Amino acid sequence: MRMAIPLSFAQLTIISKPSLLLRLNGFKALTLSLPFSSLATPSISPGKLRGQKWKQPIVSVLELGGVKIARDDLVRDDPTNNVPDSIFTKLGMQLHRRDQHPIGILKNAIYDYFDTHYSKKFEKFDDLCPVVSVKENFDDVLVPTDHVSRSYNDTYYVDAQTVLRCHTSAHQAELLRRGYTHFLVTGDVYRRDSIDSSHYPVFHQMEGVRVFSVDDWESSGVDATSYAAGDLKKCLEGLARHLFGAVEMRWVDSYFPFTNPSFELEIFFQEKWMEVLGCGVTEKEILNRSGKPDNVAWAFGLGLERLAMVLFDIPDIRLFWSTDERFTSQFSKGQLGSKFKPFSKYPPCYKDMSFWISDAFTENNLCEVVRGIAGDLVEEVRLIDNFTNKKTGMTSHCYRIAYRSMERSLTDDEINELQWKVREEVESKLKVVLR
Repeated sequence: MRMAIPLSFAQLTIISKPSLLLRLNGFKALTLSLPFSSLATPSISPGKLRGQKWKQPIVSVLELGGVKIARDDLVRDDPTNNVPDSIFTKLGMQLHRRDQHPIGILKNAIYDYFDTHYSKKFEKFDDLCPVVSVKENFDDVLVPTDHVSRSYNDTYYVDAQTVLRCHTSAHQAELLRRGYTHFLVTGDVYRRDSIDSSHYPVFHQMEGVRVFSVDDWESSGVDATSYAAGDLKKCLEGLARHLFGAVEMRWVDSYFPFTNPSFELEIFFQEKWMEVLGCGVTEKEILNRSGKPDNVAWAFGLGLERLAMVLFDIPDIRLFWSTDERFTSQFSKGQLGSKFKPFSKYPPCYKDMSFWISDAFTENNLCEVVRGIAGDLVEEVRLIDNFTNKKTGMTSHCYRIAYRSMERSLTDDEINELQWKVREEVESKLKVVLR
């Protein structure tokens, strides 16, 4: 998790409507240990289908396993809500549960490793609800109250107490409280982020946790923390070899709020060092709160897209969401590492936009506006120039927007229409002055 200059948490105290967690059928029914199909709503509003020719139509109700969730429960005109339609359409897609999709293939390959080496000890969860409480997403895993990840700039808030999970670690404490000692959690996670070939506001993570009792380390001759750290490294080195073959590895000391000590595993792959995952020995406070004061545990987390892009030679993260048969037909169940063959090289179209920013301006907010209009037709948003007027003290930013479809050529008229809409929305929503 990224650390940065702490932002104000005061805005999270704004409450204009009852929390979604409380309005749905039972607080626990929506929390971390139950599947998405446990969601229910008291009423369903029909809503209107909305969409533009360059965007996926927006449905008013999401149905999963026969249970319906109204769009209006997650996307609202409310100061405590920043979930856009473009994110709502991704809920329930569950790429990690598709056996012939690169994300699903990689998930299953990791499952195979744990099943083979741990005699199916690890419980697997891959259908847990992505709508979680602020407490479960942040407090239960000891994320500081002033951490930047809690801000509205970084996280999607449904309301002041409810978010779309930023990481699969959001489920850790609840599963520990329910008595699970070996588990893997896989799911879609949501973060407001920049726009380029390796960043997307929805991606997939896997979390792994193993709990030890006194009997496990008592006869080892080492303390509990050292025992857990040693077991963790042995486990994950084996996983890296399972996925990447006989590669050189190294461990790097790191920091995560929920583990101590913390590490990152790097491998030397394709002539460079690459981070594979983050991990560590679980903070004792998490175990104490979960009713396990006499235990020690380890935990790891990895991003599936990041590894799949390398293993399958996928150059752009947007491709994971493609329904084009020229992409989907290239992958088969159980075939880890089959190399993607590019099927198009459509040219990008660049449009520049300059404006005077306000103190409240953030690049993440800009990217949200651009994505909301252009969807996956936007390839990159990049700051190419900035300066401050010495007389007025005002700062100007110039961003270059790259539009490119991975499936077809875009027309000049289509790009111009998108760019004009982007300019209008940026000016009205972000309170900047166009130049």
